[in-house]
Amino acid sequence: MTLPIAPAADPVVQHSEFIIYVDESGDHSLEAIDPDFPVFVLSFCIFRKADYVQRVTPAIRALKFGTFGHDMVVLHEADIRRKKGAFSRLSKAPREAFMTALTDIIEAADFQLVAVVIDKRKLKDRYRHPAHPYHLALEFGLERIYRLLQAAGQNSALTYVVCEARGAKEDAELELEFRRIRDGANYFNKALPFDLIVADKKTNSEGLQLADLTARPIGLSVLRPDQANRACEVLEAKFYRDHRGHKLGAGLKVFP
Repeated sequence: MTLPIAPAADPVVQHSEFIIYVDESGDHSLEAIDPDFPVFVLSFCIFRKADYVQRVTPAIRALKFGTFGHDMVVLHEADIRRKKGAFSRLSKAPREAFMTALTDIIEAADFQLVAVVIDKRKLKDRYRHPAHPYHLALEFGLERIYRLLQAAGQNSALTYVVCEARGAKEDAELELEFRRIRDGANYFNKALPFDLIVADKKTNSEGLQLADLTARPIGLSVLRPDQANRACEVLEAKFYRDHRGHKLGAGLKVFP
């Protein structure tokens, strides 16, 4: 009796120890450029999964429970700054206590930061056919994160990159561009071990919320480096650095 040949088992995917959360500040338009914030910022927060699960998410949830009585509030930098939604109901003392506690959590959180700041005015002036700011920032960011993963011995394992949804058209374009970069259109001219997750805007992800909280302060630090920026002071130690200890060009890419 001849037995049927079983199909080959799918190869076991080796997942890396890291997870990456990405958010933006500013818009990618090169037509209507805001003179007060003429940059596009893409911030990548890189966590070891063990630290993220065991320390970061419990700390943020505890802060939400302590401040609001539940953990359904999504921490958006713009809502906090403009005192919108749940943050409109905080009086001065609870708001200050919340901001102090949130700053302490970010300072204590063990993650690395790669940020790309695209100066849209310079990009438009320098190039006849300028690249899409989001896609350009994505390429620069992934290339630097690949080096980080190499240094950590994780460059052969699959690392997920989580981005927030922006709209059907934008998300489709993002997925195409991500695959293009991942599959070889990058500095290394080879496939990179990344996969993309586009998360719904309503997703209550601590990682996405931290990425959101970092993006605008980084942009402001580039635009106005002499202006006081408490958030960026806290983030300074998080930036990925090259073997010489340099942040610029490694953890922080400003282009052009």
